[in-house]
Amino acid sequence: MSIATTLEDCLREKGSEYDIVQHRHTHTSAETAEAAHIPADRLAKTVLLEDERGYVAAVLPATHRLQLAKLWAQTGRRLVLAKESDLPGLFKDCDIGAIPPVCAAYGLPTYVDQSLASQADVYFEAGDHEALIHMRTQQFMDLMEQAETAQFSRRRPAYRH
Repeated sequence: MSIATTLEDCLREKGSEYDIVQHRHTHTSAETAEAAHIPADRLAKTVLLEDERGYVAAVLPATHRLQLAKLWAQTGRRLVLAKESDLPGLFKDCDIGAIPPVCAAYGLPTYVDQSLASQADVYFEAGDHEALIHMRTQQFMDLMEQAETAQFSRRRPAYRH
């Protein structure tokens, strides 16, 4: 598959400059960073959350842990992790667990952790488990213009690189 159609359309529409980084099939963010030979703090992972009002995406570095209480305070919503069984219906052109961060293109409100903005560049899932999109951080933030930037994560202690 390589790049999800919705993501590809979004990248084209925004005039984004990016590279595609191919890597062996992986199952976790840590494996992906290692297989792609990239710093894990520059790998943006997407976590899907839900409440009675619907789904929300949180985008944070792979080296960080989501702090739900901070996100609850910032959104006024009691969000919990979404059920994996719901994801194929939301992201029809993506493999489960390989969701790109541009969730606004899929109709979901999105929050980006501000720690990603301090990186020189950012990598993120292209829609499958074997390709990443790589772009300068400013390009990434432009791509995520519909997302709200907030602080809702913290670095995991003793994160393996």
